[in-house]
Amino acid sequence: MLELLNFISYLITLYTYVVIASVILSWLLAFNVINGYNPFVRSLWNGLRAVTEPLLAPIRRMMPDLGGIDISPVILLLACFFIQSVVLPNIAKLLV
Repeated sequence: MLELLNFISYLITLYTYVVIASVILSWLLAFNVINGYNPFVRSLWNGLRAVTEPLLAPIRRMMPDLGGIDISPVILLLACFFIQSVVLPNIAKLLV
């Protein structure tokens, strides 16, 4: 069972990297550093959004309107870090 918790922790770490990559790519697209019409960039952007939007959309709905600032990825990353550092070790302690 502890191996399963370690695997879940690994998946959360991988997901945090995906969220960070999505944020960086959105900045690069917003400031026209990379061309959004490039087929590779477009497919990468669609793939990252397909993975991150199911968790970011509910957070955005609950957040107040802050104008052009989107802090939902920060809240998602904080939730991932909380689960990884607090919830999973406590579940591991219960199983041992």
